Amino acid sequence: MSKRDYYDVLGVDKGADQKEIKKAYRRLAQKYHPDRNPDDDTAAEKFREVSEAYEVLSDSEKRGAYDQFGHAGVDGQAGGFGGGGFGGGGGDFSDIFGDVFGDIFGGGGRRRGPNAPARGSDLRYNLELDLEQAVAGTSVDIRVPRHINCDRCDGDGAEPGSTKETCPTCQGIGQVRMQQGFFAVQQTCPTCHGGGEHIKVPCHKCNGEGRVRETRTLSVKIPAGVDTGDRIRLNAEGEAGINGGPPGDLYVQVAIKPHPIFERDGRHLQCEVPINFVDAALGGELEVPTLEGRVKLKVPAETQTGKLFRMRGKGIKPVRGGAQGDLLCKVVVETPVNLNEEQKDLLGKLQESLNSSNSQHHSPKKTNFFDGVKKFFEDMKS
Repeated sequence: MSKRDYYDVLGVDKGADQKEIKKAYRRLAQKYHPDRNPDDDTAAEKFREVSEAYEVLSDSEKRGAYDQFGHAGVDGQAGGFGGGGFGGGGGDFSDIFGDVFGDIFGGGGRRRGPNAPARGSDLRYNLELDLEQAVAGTSVDIRVPRHINCDRCDGDGAEPGSTKETCPTCQGIGQVRMQQGFFAVQQTCPTCHGGGEHIKVPCHKCNGEGRVRETRTLSVKIPAGVDTGDRIRLNAEGEAGINGGPPGDLYVQVAIKPHPIFERDGRHLQCEVPINFVDAALGGELEVPTLEGRVKLKVPAETQTGKLFRMRGKGIKPVRGGAQGDLLCKVVVETPVNLNEEQKDLLGKLQESLNSSNSQHHSPKKTNFFDGVKKFFEDMKS
């Protein structure tokens, strides 16, 4: 089957410059790329066709032969798409290949040079605090393992007095090209690991990495009111940069330990206050804890278990500002245990007294519950 004209394949005029040809190829390669069109043989064939056209038209020598002799002038040079890779011509093809795949897979277009400065990685430190520390604020010392620039080679990686040479595997590019079929994939050079240079004599302290591991003690100021999930950033306390790049940051991730008395709910605190049934029935005054000390709580007569009492302003002041929260005290009526005979006798007399009078008047919830149970079974029989 005869091949289409390469200019028609890319949709450009014969007088198009390299910028127009490159732009047309980028658009078509992204449109027909197999990863964007899985199981579409037509798209794969068109991708092969536009790639073949670009290989010829992007190379001035091949393009001149094509313009003069047509396909016959380049068939021996552009026929490698079926089984021999992309061919060796067209030095600019590697650039456009990287640009297109960068666009498809989320890259940033032009590749960073192998020896360009790179910012160090950010680090995370998980810090557990007591509730009291989080509410009041504090300062804590933490020990953080991280990489810093080697002081022997000053981050260069080479033993002082020695030199670096261009990597013989990638010729200083930092990447090597792997070909299979008509696909070409660029990977990090296994010899220089992307640096583009080969260290003849690695630094004895860092083994050529340019960085060493150390554990440093840092003082972290915890603002009052922090909560689980809050992060504190320490600028430039992360991993050292590469090739003179700036260091990363350290993020201290805060988590609040469970408290034996209080449970935190944002800016509010909650706690359970057990009382005996006499105080619940007759009422009284109790001492309840807060983070600032003990305070008095008046319990009215006939208080039921589960009753919530709000103590305003006894909660937490949020770290980002706003009104201080409240303390919610939940009353839990406790049944007495370990009674002696006299106490059991007194409770028995109280029970007789309550049963002899109107039980609905003393225990309305109990009466309503059993009335409902009685009606339920009667309805089942009818």
